[in-house]
Amino acid sequence: MKYGFDNDKYLKIQSEHIKERIAQFGNKLYLELGGKLFDDHHASRVLPGFQPDSKLRMLHQLSDHAEIVIVISAVDIEKNKVRNDLGITYDMDVLRLRTEFQNRGFMVGSVVITHYNGQGSADAFRKRLEKMGIKSYVHYLIDGYPTNVDLIASDEGFGRNDYIETSRPLVIVTAPGPGSGKMAVCLSQLYNEQKRGVEAGYAKFETFPVWSLPLKHPVNIAYEAATADLNDVNMIDPFHLEAYGKTAINYNRDIEIFPVLNALFEGIYGENPYKSPTDMGVNMVGFCIDDNDVCCDASKNEIIRRYYTALNRMAAGDGNEAEVSKIALLFKQAKIDVTYRRPVVAAKERAERDGVPCSAIELADGTIITAQSSTLLGPSAALILNAIKHLAGIDHAVKLIPQDMIEPIQYMKLNYLSGRNPRLHTDEVLVALAVLSTHDENCRRALEKLPELNGCQVHSTVMLGEVDHKIFKKLGVGLTCDPTRKK
Repeated sequence: MKYGFDNDKYLKIQSEHIKERIAQFGNKLYLELGGKLFDDHHASRVLPGFQPDSKLRMLHQLSDHAEIVIVISAVDIEKNKVRNDLGITYDMDVLRLRTEFQNRGFMVGSVVITHYNGQGSADAFRKRLEKMGIKSYVHYLIDGYPTNVDLIASDEGFGRNDYIETSRPLVIVTAPGPGSGKMAVCLSQLYNEQKRGVEAGYAKFETFPVWSLPLKHPVNIAYEAATADLNDVNMIDPFHLEAYGKTAINYNRDIEIFPVLNALFEGIYGENPYKSPTDMGVNMVGFCIDDNDVCCDASKNEIIRRYYTALNRMAAGDGNEAEVSKIALLFKQAKIDVTYRRPVVAAKERAERDGVPCSAIELADGTIITAQSSTLLGPSAALILNAIKHLAGIDHAVKLIPQDMIEPIQYMKLNYLSGRNPRLHTDEVLVALAVLSTHDENCRRALEKLPELNGCQVHSTVMLGEVDHKIFKKLGVGLTCDPTRKK
């Protein structure tokens, strides 16, 4: 895997800038944390070298000075909103996040339930937190939020909310997902701290878009592709341009809300310490790219990956045409089409030639390996075997898993487990390979090459099942699929 991002540099300078921001506001900072903290795979895909848990590792350097407040919307509790990537409800994810943070040595101070309007499910969740010894607070719906500034910055607005007791200089405000009310919690605390004579500040920690990269840089275009379902749009920050005469990139929602935030800050402090929405952010990612070409290539692949993901969702009845159309327009900005992704071309060419579902992988050195579906193996399982044989220098004609071992597994799937597809999936092939590796040298050598698939790119001419998706994800492989179901 080629790297284009200096992760160690990022950990160092990002933590330094957060410390500077804490000092700027009298040693009390509310830091709104956007995006995923434990598993930011989007960042690691578009910035090869960025570790999925980089944000957590960076914040760990500040853990002695930090505490975490987890925010959840009462509306999301009421709707039983589910995190699609984990398959659990937001209220369950609050408990998961708390455990994950504590296991990593962070202090979790409390849980805040926002958008509260007497919802019974929110009351029940709060009682559950109480039984677990977890402090909780409620923040209420405010009429006209966020535009009714006079009401918001008053005792009937933010002043009505529970005051969150905190004890450390850095308060990290995070949530299971977007729309939870993190920013409002931070602003409410600023209002209530000011009433108590405590000087406190606010900052935003979001990775994308990268303010210091050009508007049409592939890394920033990839962010638009990732948020196409939210209809986020990258923009030049007009407030930053006016204040400093310098171009900085932000996105529509932050730019649109800034005049309101400006009025809120003036209502709380008498003046706004920030001249632009970009000023509010603490984001040093752009200064840690050390190979722009690698990051541009990775980002272009990510845009195409997002396009295929949207197509697959639509084929499954869970997406929308507007998302697909928006990403297709981003292709023009990035000056690419799906043929930029080499495994797409290779897989489609082989499928057209052989008339069966096929797949292709691009290895780290640029080598393209292909595979086709057979009576024994699905295209993904066959591809992994072909790829690791190539990496291990094993002749393609060598059969790592003998047919007389595959057939009993197929019989079990069809006759004992009521399966319909006799072909082996990727997990079944890898288990068989692991069993054989104890006494077969070729299997052992091939198995040892699995880590070298990390960062490689795969395309399948048919939609894959959940098992194959999970295996490729665990291997660190970037996967795309045509929106066609297996026959």
